Amino acid sequence: MNPLNPLNPTPSNLTQGLTRLPAYVYDLDGLSEHAASIKSALRPELFYAAKANPDAAILRALAPHVDGIEVSSGGELTHVRETLPGARLAFGGPGKTDEELALALDLGVERIHVESPSELARLAQMERPATVLLRANLPLRTAGAALQMSGPFGMDEEALNTCAHTIAGTPHLTLRGVHAHLASGLNAPAMLDLARHIIDWALPWLEAHGVEDPEINLGGGMAVDYRSPESRFDWESYTSGLPDRPAKLRIEPGRALTAYHGWYVTDVLDVKTTHGETYVVLRGGTHHLRTPVTKGHDQPFTVLTAERGEERPATLVGQLCTPKDVFARDVPVPPLRPGDLIAFGMAGAYAWNISHHDFLMHPKPEFHYLDRSGHVAMDDDRPV
Repeated sequence: MNPLNPLNPTPSNLTQGLTRLPAYVYDLDGLSEHAASIKSALRPELFYAAKANPDAAILRALAPHVDGIEVSSGGELTHVRETLPGARLAFGGPGKTDEELALALDLGVERIHVESPSELARLAQMERPATVLLRANLPLRTAGAALQMSGPFGMDEEALNTCAHTIAGTPHLTLRGVHAHLASGLNAPAMLDLARHIIDWALPWLEAHGVEDPEINLGGGMAVDYRSPESRFDWESYTSGLPDRPAKLRIEPGRALTAYHGWYVTDVLDVKTTHGETYVVLRGGTHHLRTPVTKGHDQPFTVLTAERGEERPATLVGQLCTPKDVFARDVPVPPLRPGDLIAFGMAGAYAWNISHHDFLMHPKPEFHYLDRSGHVAMDDDRPV
């Protein structure tokens, strides 16, 4: 089969084999092709940020096309190691516990991204070999970023120097480089400008601390435009513009890899007009797909079944007892009635796994996966 068109799915693609709604449907072949095309365009190493979507089938589809996986908790670490036993792993994120640090050493994590001097001290006290990247919180701000990763993330230069001196006096710890994920939601020119600033700072700093063959992890945050899904991050211009400097570079995208190949399929329960505004009440809600309410956008969607007729504005909502349970507001839709099907696209990242599943205790969605024959098969081997 040809990969499912993420911008224009058909009813047969998304509904074959579904036994109940709502349901998530992932196009694994399309995802594999997307990841392979990104990998072929890149010069830096490509690690996938599992936080974007740790679904086991997603991880297995990505594994042949990435150099490793970045995890941010002991739970993610255990799950990814079980799903991909041979994968190279990097462990990042603030607030690591002693148990998680020990688990990282037990499970053979390749790089630990240290977030603070106290975290490093606890790691040093374990008296076990570990290879470290120090996470830098540099005073750089980028216009247009969806998120600035400041505050609790990483360290200023004073704390970085403290950590470097600690590692120099601790034989079982090795400093290999720095990690600097400073912003998210950037297009290729902005991301490239930020990368150049990071590299220009990192290389002299690492040289001053005696690091040979340095590594610089530039993080992720490549833009995904929910308002214009056909617009994609320009991987080729990004990688071709990176400075040719003596360092191993690594990036850790998540959303930009998986967002385009997941759908949340549901049906209409009710249509009503209140004070002149039309509301379409859908089965499920943002407790399954939290992305639109957290990012403040209309989630892209396709009406799979409906009567022909003039499109009129309506607000698509879920079943939750909150006015924030909105998928899309005042969007044009054809005449809808109970039972009609709607597929929300761009649901392959930060969707199910970031949602507040148990609010009101509605049933959880099913999960289905398209194979090359176009069949939609269930796969229970996933995090719940």
